[in-house]
Amino acid sequence: MPGFAYMGSVDAKLATPRQATPRKAVAAGSVGIADTQTSIYPAQSPGGWNIIGRSPTQLFDINRGDQASLLQVGDRVRFITIDRATFIELGGQLG
Repeated sequence: MPGFAYMGSVDAKLATPRQATPRKAVAAGSVGIADTQTSIYPAQSPGGWNIIGRSPTQLFDINRGDQASLLQVGDRVRFITIDRATFIELGGQLG
């Protein structure tokens, strides 16, 4: 899927297998973990990764032209905890 960035390995203590049965719809912005990789779903789609959070950041937008994908090869991503109000303030969609 365009914009679905397979991010590097996480600590083995965090590793978790994919879901036995994928969900029919995972919300855009969902942060998933499967085995030792993480990713953020760029759009609503089916998926079997374990959802561990949501990001308010839109990772893929075709209207950005050559920069449609916010993440590029070699980028470093750090997940931080934010509260509901901050999630909404940063453009996150609930529901």
